Amino acid sequence: MIINIEESWKNFLQSEFDKESFKSLAKFVKYEYENNFCYPEQKKIFEAFNTCSFKKLKVVIIGQDPYHGKGQANGLCFSVMDNIIHPPSLKNIFKELQSDLNKPIPISGNLSSWARQGVLLLNTTLTVREGEPGSHQNKGWEQFTDNVITRVSLEKEQLVFLLWGKFAQSKIKLINQNKHQVLIAPHPSPLGAWRGWFGCKHFSKTNEFLKKNNKKEIVW
Repeated sequence: MIINIEESWKNFLQSEFDKESFKSLAKFVKYEYENNFCYPEQKKIFEAFNTCSFKKLKVVIIGQDPYHGKGQANGLCFSVMDNIIHPPSLKNIFKELQSDLNKPIPISGNLSSWARQGVLLLNTTLTVREGEPGSHQNKGWEQFTDNVITRVSLEKEQLVFLLWGKFAQSKIKLINQNKHQVLIAPHPSPLGAWRGWFGCKHFSKTNEFLKKNNKKEIVW
């Protein structure tokens, strides 16, 4: 696996890349991409870091693993490539965005514009085999991304962490809530959205926190 990652993140995470556990993970990922169809494409595995620089980081959204359908995943959680039909969870994200901020639903499901403003759209597993959700879980990615969350919480100040669903909420133990804002809501999937996702107003609440702390608000 080629570690194609933005320089500020590479310097920040070099000690993670040097660990034997990550080297083992890299061998697994290399084998998988050579012998199966996997997503996202290799150059986009670290896209969440490449699009959101460490210096600009203001918000962290935690997902689980990439979309496993052809042409969907672009390396950012909940996001899809341009011209791809919005998956159900993303549709509900946009519905809440429309309700919260009175914004029109975007034509494209590509969330890279959020990332460029400082939103780290981090899946806890960064790769997946085609048509097999969860196929790359428990291979080492979670250890790596848990350490990313822990270190970001330690090194940065006054971030907003958006934890949608029980899986993302399990990461709350990695976050220092004394210096960061943590917002919790049900997962935006059709199964959980009606239990409190709709009406959570996480987009406006995030911007309120950023403004209060003299940071530029996100143009969602």
